[in-house]
Amino acid sequence: MNSSALKTRAYYAILWMVAIFFFLPIFWIALAAFKTDSDILAVPPKLIFTPTLEQINKTLFGRGTGISNTLPYLFNSLVLSLGSVALATMVSFLAAYAFSRYKPRATNFLMFLMLSTRMVPAAASVIPIFQMYNAFDITLRGLGLISQPFFRGFPGVLLLYTMFSVPFSLWILKGFIDGVSPRYDETGFINGASRLHVLFKVVLPQVRPGLIAAFIFNLIFVWNEFLFNFILGGQGTQMIPYALAVGMVNAGGNLDWGYIASLSIIYVTLPMVMIFFFQKYLLVGMTFGTVRGEV
Repeated sequence: MNSSALKTRAYYAILWMVAIFFFLPIFWIALAAFKTDSDILAVPPKLIFTPTLEQINKTLFGRGTGISNTLPYLFNSLVLSLGSVALATMVSFLAAYAFSRYKPRATNFLMFLMLSTRMVPAAASVIPIFQMYNAFDITLRGLGLISQPFFRGFPGVLLLYTMFSVPFSLWILKGFIDGVSPRYDETGFINGASRLHVLFKVVLPQVRPGLIAAFIFNLIFVWNEFLFNFILGGQGTQMIPYALAVGMVNAGGNLDWGYIASLSIIYVTLPMVMIFFFQKYLLVGMTFGTVRGEV
């Protein structure tokens, strides 16, 4: 075996060791999700045991703790995450096309200004946003337009996550659309196509990897968000991070490791599946489309 092949094998061996090292906590949590309470707390730890769905079943349908069951929280997480990110991706695509093709004055500054909203720590902005939402609710109820708080309910939380997902999606998609030559647009117009036809039939198919990357990046953000959901949302909008924080202590005041393990496995399933199937788009999306030359 020559030195080059030996170096290659050593390189991959190190990569495997690093990957396994970082995966071990996830593997241990996954094992705990299929153990009984006694097996989880066994000393020394049990590596060989009879798997059971007891923990997952109790987590989904009730454990007698602060959380009766987690299905409503799972539903809220799915609807708020998928709904807000889908809206944000659609709005960002239209805005990115406008910035790329029409090139308004101070485009770079406007892009930076929008992205800077994501640089502000959540703890610094949650109170002003709460006061703004509360003022809107009071105003709308005073005008007789709504009878219940609107902005601090399901629609308000959905709009909030949409707003926070737009800037990052816009940055990704503008880079991709910049890589699509304006000659495609001109060819479509010469052949009688409308602006909407060019937008959705010519440009959109070429930036599909950027759409998927923007969708997954923002989905992970919304899926993991806790602070805004905890302070701004009501009882009907709480998501899985809230359920995990509230239900992790059992009636005896101890950490419920079975609940933590089973809910964690349920919680990471959607992001892991999406990242596994769309990982190539994530790698392209991390370059913001800049590796694409004009076609």
